[in-house]
Amino acid sequence: MKYYIIAGEASGDLHGANLMKALIKEDPNANIRFWGGDLMAQAGGTLVKHYRDLAFMGFIEVVMNLKTILNNINFCKKDIESFQPDAIIFIDYPGFNMRIATWAKEKGIPTHYYISPQIWAWKENRIKAIKKDVDFMYVILPFEKDFYEKKHNFPVDFVGHPLIDAIQNRNIVNEADFRKEHQLDEKPIIALLPGSRKQEINTKLKIMVSVVDYFPQYQFVIAGAPSQDYEIYKPFLVNKNVHFISNKTYDLLSVAHAALVTSGTATLETALFKVPEVVCYKGSWISYQIAKRIITLKFISLVNLIMDKEVVKELIQGDLNTKNLKLELGKILEGESRENILKNYDILEQKLGGTGASEKTAALIVSRLKK
Repeated sequence: MKYYIIAGEASGDLHGANLMKALIKEDPNANIRFWGGDLMAQAGGTLVKHYRDLAFMGFIEVVMNLKTILNNINFCKKDIESFQPDAIIFIDYPGFNMRIATWAKEKGIPTHYYISPQIWAWKENRIKAIKKDVDFMYVILPFEKDFYEKKHNFPVDFVGHPLIDAIQNRNIVNEADFRKEHQLDEKPIIALLPGSRKQEINTKLKIMVSVVDYFPQYQFVIAGAPSQDYEIYKPFLVNKNVHFISNKTYDLLSVAHAALVTSGTATLETALFKVPEVVCYKGSWISYQIAKRIITLKFISLVNLIMDKEVVKELIQGDLNTKNLKLELGKILEGESRENILKNYDILEQKLGGTGASEKTAALIVSRLKK
């Protein structure tokens, strides 16, 4: 069968790649065409567009790039028509994917949504479009099943979180070899995860590295995104205690003592590696003011949302500054705060539903197409 998959971000590329591998196991004759990234390309199929050309964050940034986004939508529709897939599989990325879903439904193409848009955070009115345009929804967060089924009477499949598989299935790194390869000394490592978009990196990394001199007994390592060039990170390599490693975030987290992490999927990845963290968020003033008025969640990190309490400290907008970051980082390097975080991480992992998310989703998709 023919599958058309659309992922528009780095996290979607990771989960899309694992889903593609599972689909190929379920359907050895699978013909896959996709929007995604390097990981999906390695899994097989045909790459149409890379997510680095699609990622625009914030309200103002989207408006400024509206023409490009509309051109991408039109191109996607034409490409799907030419390919004539048996199913379209959407992976998060709702602003783009829901527009394609509406069009695909009109064309009679089965629509499968893997990793729900976070409509429980904002734009809950999207449920109307989802109920109309999405045939099957596969959710990965435990509270999403109740949200859809009890609150909105829309049946979904809870498949567990694919990050558990991605982390368990990775190649285990030897810490001594890792340190030697990247010229790291024996000091404990604090990982800096500034995100994968240029805007995130420029905004947050400057603040993250501002605390380096307060912790000379540690070394700081910036996790470079595979979609970004070294030149973007170069200005932030402020002294010999700051290092840079590209495209090895999981290896880095596996040897890190603590981390400063941009809000998003990376907060959950860090937790699953059992690395105490401080969550960092800072957007443009206008984007933040708009978001503050329409997002009513108590927390911004997935860790705290899933646990429904503050497990990790969130420094948001004006609170993300050198003084606060120094204070909060100091708390998680040792002592009671650190131990409490680690205990809660164990509970978090149990809530996420165990292994096999990609395999469960692939099996459901293929079985439904065969009916």
